[in-house]
Amino acid sequence: MLNKYPLWKYLLILVVLGIAFVYSAPNLYPNDPAIQVRGQSSSLHVSEADLDRAQHALEEAGIAVKSASLAEAGSSALMRLQRLDDQERAKEVVRRTLGDDYVVALNLAPTTPQWLRNLAASPLKLGLDLSGGVHFLLEVDMDKAVEARLKVYESEVKSLLRKENLLYLSMPQRGGSIQLGFRTDEERQKAERLISKELNDFAMTSEAVDDRVVLRLALTQAKLQEIREYSIKQNLTTVRNRVNELGVSEPLVQRQGANRIVVELPGVQDTAEAKAILGKTANLEFRLAATSDAVRASTESFEFREEGQPPVDLERSVIITGDQVTDAQAGYDENGRPQVNIRLDGHGGELMNRATRNNVGRSMAVIFIEQRPVTRPMRQTVDGVEKLVNVQSFREEKKVISLATIQSPLGNQFRITGLDGQGESSELALLLRAGGLAAPMYFAEERTIGPSLGAENIELGINAALWGLLFVSIFMLLIYKFFGMLANIALCFNMVVLLALMSMLGATLTLPGIAGIVLTMGMAVDANVLIFSRIREEIANGLSIQRAIHEGFDRAFSAILDGNLTTLLVGGILFAMGSGPIKGFAVTLSLGIITSMFTAIIVTRAMVNLLFGGRDLKKLWI
Repeated sequence: MLNKYPLWKYLLILVVLGIAFVYSAPNLYPNDPAIQVRGQSSSLHVSEADLDRAQHALEEAGIAVKSASLAEAGSSALMRLQRLDDQERAKEVVRRTLGDDYVVALNLAPTTPQWLRNLAASPLKLGLDLSGGVHFLLEVDMDKAVEARLKVYESEVKSLLRKENLLYLSMPQRGGSIQLGFRTDEERQKAERLISKELNDFAMTSEAVDDRVVLRLALTQAKLQEIREYSIKQNLTTVRNRVNELGVSEPLVQRQGANRIVVELPGVQDTAEAKAILGKTANLEFRLAATSDAVRASTESFEFREEGQPPVDLERSVIITGDQVTDAQAGYDENGRPQVNIRLDGHGGELMNRATRNNVGRSMAVIFIEQRPVTRPMRQTVDGVEKLVNVQSFREEKKVISLATIQSPLGNQFRITGLDGQGESSELALLLRAGGLAAPMYFAEERTIGPSLGAENIELGINAALWGLLFVSIFMLLIYKFFGMLANIALCFNMVVLLALMSMLGATLTLPGIAGIVLTMGMAVDANVLIFSRIREEIANGLSIQRAIHEGFDRAFSAILDGNLTTLLVGGILFAMGSGPIKGFAVTLSLGIITSMFTAIIVTRAMVNLLFGGRDLKKLWI
């Protein structure tokens, strides 16, 4: 029989639409404006007393708190506010109350009912332009990356020459090359053969300078490219891990070009706070303790993190740094004291073994390097008026956390002891797993988008979508009458399925994404226009109504498929090659095309079959 679906098809459509309604439902529950509080270090927990102090300060400032709660084990606290406009002021009040030992960040707390959360249903994540936040463009200093690696290589080369008792004269680096002076060309050739045998990363040249032969070691182009690629990837991983510590919803950290990283933090309006999160990257240095007869210029004095211990003199040359750590796990030693078990990469393990096997009995220190935020009052002129404002900056701190005697040669795996409690060992392990910056980074660009602008964008976007839906619905009703109403119902289903699909996939909705949704409305009814126009033509050609409906859906399908596939192809290209806002538009457009194929063809035909299939019709309202 023409225009009849089997029962299983109707049931399948109902199941799909039912799932879509469930997973789009969380978007009916708006997020609460909130502030989140956590310690600067993982060992510093937020207590009930801290939470009470913060709430009392907010009440005194006239800021209404909806609710406040501590996370598990007191790792952080969340305070929901009544009004979005109070977020900025609330953050400043809590920051002044708790001090610089705590990070206070803006956030959006979900209000989704528990039964929906049990089904893993969550609302759409909003992008930077809708929720407000900060946008950074970070530039990695590749020259510094090469320079740092060259210092490690220089130390390695000199150690190799000393091992073979080859005399050389240390000379400053020149043009990105290591320079070594030799008395004779024979010594230079011997050194060149030795270096070529052990290290194949250099292009070597030599020339006579005064009474010496100078050997220059320049990194090959392949090695330079490898160092640059490693630096951007390592920094990208480190920044992403540090950003995740903030706990904001849907941060964006991605590479842009050869040496830049884009960071977008929705819900964070304080540039200094965001910089604090990005700057909180710890690193390690492993150095040998200086001998008693060491030249003062070759040593450096460091304090211990633990108070009460005298400073210690260490060699200036670094054995390895934290960026050669591949894994770090907190644990306990045989006496129940906290420790961190370290695993190095192949090159780091080789350097560690080379440094320790010749220095058994000497002490080796582990230096912990971190960026600490410091708030200082500064006078600034704002609108012609000089004001005293708090400006947050960063201070690099290098302190010894462990000084232990080398009992035997070390390799790829060893442990760090001397830590102050389990919290510190867990934090150190976490920061080492995240990795250190392989090269310095500079803020090439920074922008702040306020939450009020985000709310305005949402309102304008929703209004545009509603007006688009209204005009499309009126057009379909005027042109196609009852069938136009069916197309409008299918269009509403399409919006529900699209929102559900985006929520299930964890896609981020941006302002260009709303534009993609509005465009999807036109694309969705476009398929119905082709189908209904074809039905009209078939009736005009003398076919029966049932046959005209059947032919209209069947013959219009190929044109609809071709048109949607070409648009889907363009959407895929935009997503693959675009960034940020372009991706947001491409996601909603592509998903909208897929959902419109389902609703405009399958759902619309199901409704038509259910209402008109198998009936002896003399007239069709189309």
